[in-house]
Amino acid sequence: MGVGGWGWRRALRAAGGGWWRAAAPGPGAAGAASRRLCAGGAPSLSYRELKDLKKTNVLHIDVRERWEIDRFGKIPASINIPLGELVEALQMDPMEFKEQYNQKMPSKSDPVVFSCLAGTRSKQALSFAMSLGFSRVQQYAGGFEDWVKHEPPEKK
Repeated sequence: MGVGGWGWRRALRAAGGGWWRAAAPGPGAAGAASRRLCAGGAPSLSYRELKDLKKTNVLHIDVRERWEIDRFGKIPASINIPLGELVEALQMDPMEFKEQYNQKMPSKSDPVVFSCLAGTRSKQALSFAMSLGFSRVQQYAGGFEDWVKHEPPEKK
């Protein structure tokens, strides 16, 4: 099955069992702060901005589930840390992080970009990271859905 058209999106939603409702940020202060920041434009990136940023030393974390990456592919040069593992991963010992994700653990001042399918989970990831003290975090709100409109995903 190719990624063109809406067939892959329907299959993803059917297989996921309704993740888009469960992943919506709640009314808490962190969710409100994240919404304000995203609305202000600073931490939310466009396709072109992400493409340019990927030429620098930025860590791009895709917070979709592993089965989504396996089935549909990923944005090139991103690492996968599912949203449910993110808070724990960002607090790991750096050696353990490197072993598990094959990537240097970001410091709280390193640039990090989060993405998901269409922006809901990456917004939550942004909020989690900010609550842990990460200061240079952004999200690619268009996510995988937007990326595949511009170029093909990387397949495993």
